[in-house]
Amino acid sequence: MAPSSILLAAQPPLAMATPSTTKTLSKYSQCIPFLRRPQHLTGEFAGDVGFDPLNLASSRENLLYYREAELKHARLAMLAAAGWPISELFDRPLTQLVDEDLGLNLMPALDGSDRVPSLLNGGMDGISPWYWGACLGLAAAVDLKGIQKARYSDDEDAIPGDYGFDPLGFFPKDKEGRERMQLAEMKHGRLSMLAVTGFAFQEFVSKVGVVDETPMFFQPFHF
Repeated sequence: MAPSSILLAAQPPLAMATPSTTKTLSKYSQCIPFLRRPQHLTGEFAGDVGFDPLNLASSRENLLYYREAELKHARLAMLAAAGWPISELFDRPLTQLVDEDLGLNLMPALDGSDRVPSLLNGGMDGISPWYWGACLGLAAAVDLKGIQKARYSDDEDAIPGDYGFDPLGFFPKDKEGRERMQLAEMKHGRLSMLAVTGFAFQEFVSKVGVVDETPMFFQPFHF
């Protein structure tokens, strides 16, 4: 075999050597352009804009851990952002309705200012221990499922926070649709975390329920 043939055989295929076939990552953060992009934030997950000023995702393992934690908090916050004003709107009417129909003597969970129970508002001791037990049990089950999946799963393509729960079939089948849905979930979740924090501090400072203080958002057709 001629030396030139040996050299040609040793070279990698043209498609592998062409730089255009690999995606080049920016050196700088997408959300803070004057800061360098954190090493492990490569845009792999929906909502990744290179924001990690505290360098929490200092390793691949930490990235997956915090990503799953963010998704859990985001989903819980979306439920809370809806449940908070809904409870302020309907807690008293529903309690009165149940009392009249069943002859019970239940007390509304809201305080005198129509504020929901919270760490800052107080009133948490008025909630049934059975409810707290159910919440803790459900949270423990979800956490155990996540830990089992992270530590013992052999699926390298597993996505943090994906438990295969989609009873209504909302999750799209195509890749583009899935990425759009994942991004929407993350954006709504992050906004909900800010909203719930805002609800808590607003009621603590103003001593008025968010529904009563901003009825234009929660009772737009109430006159």
